[in-house]
Amino acid sequence: MTLSADGYLATVTATMNRVARSQRDQVTRAADLIAAAIRADGVVHAFGTGHSEALAMEIAGRAGGLVPTNRIALRDLVLHGGAPVDVLGPKLERDPTVAHRLYDLAPIGPADVFVLASNSGVNGAMVEFAALVRERGHRLVAITSAEHSARMESRHPSGRKLADFADVVLDNGAPYGDATLPLPDGGAVGAVSSITAALLAQQIVVEVVARLLATGDRPPVYLSANIAGGDAHNDALEARYAGRIRRGS
Repeated sequence: MTLSADGYLATVTATMNRVARSQRDQVTRAADLIAAAIRADGVVHAFGTGHSEALAMEIAGRAGGLVPTNRIALRDLVLHGGAPVDVLGPKLERDPTVAHRLYDLAPIGPADVFVLASNSGVNGAMVEFAALVRERGHRLVAITSAEHSARMESRHPSGRKLADFADVVLDNGAPYGDATLPLPDGGAVGAVSSITAALLAQQIVVEVVARLLATGDRPPVYLSANIAGGDAHNDALEARYAGRIRRGS
């Protein structure tokens, strides 16, 4: 592809189409797990570090999305745990002990389900968090790059990766290194993982809502806070999950 906006558009379009086709069954399975959790009065916890935090923001607390959702983030260590740590530093996500502090700080219930996102799927905090989720008996959906993860050594002491703990693994289709358009002297530009992960997240949400409607349940879905009646609608739904979902972080 040419190194241009049009070249990037062509690459992104082709990648999105490939991901949408190849991950259809995984999207269905993920939606089944999440719909079952919501029917059981569970909450969806979404966690990603680095740019993968964008995926958690697609899942939790946005217009057109599900209300029973909670975003877990490294900043919770400061906001809810009072720990004096550099949440923007590049090495925090590699520390497995971080996962235990984050898990203990989160408002987690027995019926809750998790969506974890990591392009590489190898960093210590994410892998340890996935291990904790499974150890505590929760269902887990992972969104990662199969190609990138396969070419990386795990940074977790166990040697395992995010995908090893998941009930459902969705491949975001990103290449090794994420960027797609090669440069003449090495390297590349035009990352795609955030775009394809957002596509998968929204497809899952749509499928969850379809399942709830099919069984006669009223889906708890956000309206935009910037339309008439949005705040009142959202406040009423959020009240059902008081203390279980965070919207301040």
